[in-house]
Amino acid sequence: MKKLPIGKQNFKEIVEDGFVYVDKTRQIYELLDAGNLYFLSRPRRFGKSLLISTLSYLYSGEKELFKGLYIYEKTDWKWEKFPILEFNFAKYGH
Repeated sequence: MKKLPIGKQNFKEIVEDGFVYVDKTRQIYELLDAGNLYFLSRPRRFGKSLLISTLSYLYSGEKELFKGLYIYEKTDWKWEKFPILEFNFAKYGH
């Protein structure tokens, strides 16, 4: 039985360590494919960091992490590698 990823926010860690991952790559692909600007607002502890982590690995071209997921199996995602800038304001405290 797979473990629940309580407190986990890193997509790669969740996938590689065998945690449960609810595949949201279809919705991510549809957002990216539409090519519009979006403001994603979610309540606290509702998956914002995991979404950003997933996007980071998508744009890093790490195809093997997505094996078995919708974006890998059923889309024409190009798996190109792009530079990623990450700003984590949580590290700076209050």
